[in-house]
Amino acid sequence: MRAVVQRVKKSSVTVDGSIAGEIGKGLTVLLGVGQEDSDRDIDYLADKIINLRIFEDNNGKMNLSLLEVGGELLVVSQFTLYGDCRKGRRPGYDRAARPEAAKALYEGFVEKCRGFGVKVQTGIFQAEMLVDISNDGPVTLLLDSKREF
Repeated sequence: MRAVVQRVKKSSVTVDGSIAGEIGKGLTVLLGVGQEDSDRDIDYLADKIINLRIFEDNNGKMNLSLLEVGGELLVVSQFTLYGDCRKGRRPGYDRAARPEAAKALYEGFVEKCRGFGVKVQTGIFQAEMLVDISNDGPVTLLLDSKREF
């Protein structure tokens, strides 16, 4: 599983002209699911993201987690995180999970995050979405449940 995590002042996702999900201060997570992913990847990434200390404390140091600041989470599915651009000019998506498997793991990730007591909003799986992100900092992190960056 791969995630692009952005600390945001606010964020929303729009589908067909209507807002599908919207948050204030928190994290926007663009989530990609790979063919080899399982519940173990959900557990790892959900725990990691919810507990990342990337919000500023009273001294201006990134020392607080999403839970500690009472932040919200917007999770948007994005299979293109598995795009392989090493050969040619068109990305290949062979390592991305098939839609049926990806949807189940995506929904499992969302439910796992809700289990931490965090307000979670989402986009619509497989829809064409417009994501509006007010990146705070900017703070953007890449996470992968299978390897380190």
